[in-house]
Amino acid sequence: MSQTLVIEGVQLLGRDSADIVIEDGVIAEIGSGLSRAGAQRIDAAGLVALPGLVDLHTHLREPGYEASETVLSGTRAAAAGGFTAVFAMPNTSPVADSAGVVEQELALGEAAGYATVQPIGAVTVGQKGERLAELGAMATSRAKVRVFSDDGFCVWDSLIMRRALEYVKSFDGVIAQHAQDPRLTEGAQMNEGTVSAELGLAGWPAVAEESIIARDVLLAEHVGSRLHVCHLSTAGSVDIIRWAKKRGIAVTAEVTPHHLLLTDELVRGYDARYKVNPPLRREEDVLAVREGLADGTIDIVATDHAPHPSENKACEWQAAANGMVGLESALRVVHQSMVATGLLEWTDVARVMSTNPARIGRLDGFGALEVGAPANVSVYDPSVPGVFTEADLHGRSSNSPYLGRDLPGRVQWTIHRGTATVADGVLVEGLNT
Repeated sequence: MSQTLVIEGVQLLGRDSADIVIEDGVIAEIGSGLSRAGAQRIDAAGLVALPGLVDLHTHLREPGYEASETVLSGTRAAAAGGFTAVFAMPNTSPVADSAGVVEQELALGEAAGYATVQPIGAVTVGQKGERLAELGAMATSRAKVRVFSDDGFCVWDSLIMRRALEYVKSFDGVIAQHAQDPRLTEGAQMNEGTVSAELGLAGWPAVAEESIIARDVLLAEHVGSRLHVCHLSTAGSVDIIRWAKKRGIAVTAEVTPHHLLLTDELVRGYDARYKVNPPLRREEDVLAVREGLADGTIDIVATDHAPHPSENKACEWQAAANGMVGLESALRVVHQSMVATGLLEWTDVARVMSTNPARIGRLDGFGALEVGAPANVSVYDPSVPGVFTEADLHGRSSNSPYLGRDLPGRVQWTIHRGTATVADGVLVEGLNT
């Protein structure tokens, strides 16, 4: 049930101080000295108001892998991180390659209540790369799917990729590609480079990502369709996206928080929390993706939140699963890597973590902090220092690379469709009852 709230003295997008009135699930008024009879008043002096964060790349694992995460636990984690909407990747069991499965995911999100869950449909049946999934049926289902991806697997067949790009044009869809040439990465354990050579681990070369991106932007240009590049991670990939945009190709790209901050030097300790796909790259790549995000070449930050049970990480490096949880830490990592370094302002954070993800995913009602918009709001305290600990995690898995690391800031309020899911820095319980 939506609440009547007056957020007092908050810095809108990190700039001017104002009051925000939330009433009947919408932003009713923005100004100074505002009040409403019976409203809950929130003293937000010194805090930053952002449009509710939107994650275009989340693994919720349900149905099929509930030991790792469920829609309920994953959206609780999302709310704790300031997110009001998440796009759920299709690598579930069964795979989200039909109208029935995406509608099930949508219903689970509605029942949980912590964040809007927008399903992503698989590009191919079973994510096997052999034939197109029911793209049209998913698009016309109650879930209204507009983003399709085989994430975790590259759509490596160029003809299937072309057909997918052609198909989604009819309903303004987008193909989100996991750019990884499978032949160039067979047996890969980490980034190919000096560290992999010293450790004797099979390398994941940058060209395996860059070659697929180069092929796909040309395919998107050829058919006149929209392409989105998932978790871009190399300097060369940034250069290709920059070239494609100058050429007028309809391509967008994302970077993860961990690729903005962490490098392959961390693999030296063989801590499987740092094992991820695409792998952590060189310092030069980190600096390049930061620059790409700052200059608009990279459109968004997406978490690639990938929970795993402890036994899938507490093992030898070669046997460990790829992936990191990232919903609770994402805003704090972006603060550290991009805002504290002067590369982005809070207005830019709103663009790359809310407005642009909602636009790319064609998700109505998100990404705006203005009168008349649905009340999806994140209120963040940038002044609080702290160590990231397991107490900050609210999902079923704890495979975070940031445990024990100093990260700035804290989400104080998350408001989803007028209802507080985080209040005074504490996750609200019982929303699903």
